[in-house]
Amino acid sequence: MKLSFREKASYGIGAVGKDMVYMLSASYILYYYQDLLGVKAVTMGIILMAARVFDAFNDPIMGVLVAKTKTRWGKFRPWLLMGTLLNAVLLYLMFSAPLSLEGKSLVAYAAIVYVMWGVTYTMMDIPYWSMIPAFTRGGKEREGLTGLARSCAGVGSALISIFTVMLVQALGGGDKKANEIEGFHMLALIVAGIFILFILITCLNIKEKSNVDMETPSVGQMFKALVQNDQAMTVVVAIVLINCAMYITSNLVIYFFKYAIAGNDWRAKFTLFFSFGGGIQILGMMLFYPLLRKFFSTKKVFYVCMLAEMIGYGVLLLLTFTPAMNIVYVLFVPAFFIFAASGVLQVLTTVFLANTVDYGELKNDRRDESVIFSMQTFVVKLASGLAALIVSICLSVFHISSDTSTDTVVKAINATSKMGLCMTMTILPILGLIIATIVFRKHFMLDEKKVEEIVSQIKEKRGASE
Repeated sequence: MKLSFREKASYGIGAVGKDMVYMLSASYILYYYQDLLGVKAVTMGIILMAARVFDAFNDPIMGVLVAKTKTRWGKFRPWLLMGTLLNAVLLYLMFSAPLSLEGKSLVAYAAIVYVMWGVTYTMMDIPYWSMIPAFTRGGKEREGLTGLARSCAGVGSALISIFTVMLVQALGGGDKKANEIEGFHMLALIVAGIFILFILITCLNIKEKSNVDMETPSVGQMFKALVQNDQAMTVVVAIVLINCAMYITSNLVIYFFKYAIAGNDWRAKFTLFFSFGGGIQILGMMLFYPLLRKFFSTKKVFYVCMLAEMIGYGVLLLLTFTPAMNIVYVLFVPAFFIFAASGVLQVLTTVFLANTVDYGELKNDRRDESVIFSMQTFVVKLASGLAALIVSICLSVFHISSDTSTDTVVKAINATSKMGLCMTMTILPILGLIIATIVFRKHFMLDEKKVEEIVSQIKEKRGASE
């Protein structure tokens, strides 16, 4: 039976809330603690990266727990709802650090809250994506739902990217640092409430329609299954590098507008830039992806998008050597290539990962949705952690920060700092994308024909065992 419109819409709206939360954390947690509260950039980078090391052990274990769950509401929805409620509370706490804390106490608070936020995000993110193979029939239906969910996730990310800076100013009631801190406090509360509401809609309208009843594996078996699924590991490497490139940009772009372009109107320029970029990213998911799929295979679309994103970063790098860098409309040119390609790639990598579930079942006689998708949760967070560490080193080396003891007007950084900032947010992403392309081309083999063959073989095996 085909998915109804209500089921598709309910699943998609959950992605909107989920990625609003993730983007707020991934793009603004470093800025909030480093630029507003005064925690050293490298210290925050170490905290964010250490949390990802912890996730390396936590995420697969969470996948196991989800796989073992059996309730009247299914195995996914209980974890999805519980994880959402806890994560929403921790999001609020993360952007509500007590102003009385300073020094080591503030660092400890940031570390504890951020690690717990990561744990609870995993608790709901793994079940969310793991549901796709469990209530779709594979092929076009799965690809279509994945594309829809990724598009909706892109909407959530874009909303945060576009409106955060202006909303923080409006909710905080001014331009001073105390106003910005209060603005983040209020925005986190609003986003947390939207998150809970949207995931509740998903839980009420989505049910598992298929489930392969298999022996629940041990943690050791799960790690072994992941290592044995070479296609999943290939996609994982690609996701890490692609997302790391984007997160380096999204973390540094606020500093780029605030300190490289500077001026009292930096917020307006930042919002205009991300309004364009966010809109293009959504078009990438909802329009460019299906359009490209009419003419090219998924693998060819992947290569086209990787090339387009590298061209975008290359153009951005060239612009940094010219006065045109200060004209926000000129920056729309590289933004188009980067954001459009990023939107399509977010859909593609999720489709690729979903297909590795079938591949793993055929190869290892196990259907490990939760474990495979725990890798997606982990690698996306790993990418944000790596990006945050790289960004923190850039901010520290090139002395890019505001004086948290005063509320002076934002001043432009010197030429050396500006060049270091611009090169970090362009050259490193290009290198990461090149490596990702090489790895993918060498190892990935799950094209449309191969996936159809695998699905057919799985059906034959299941029929023979009944």
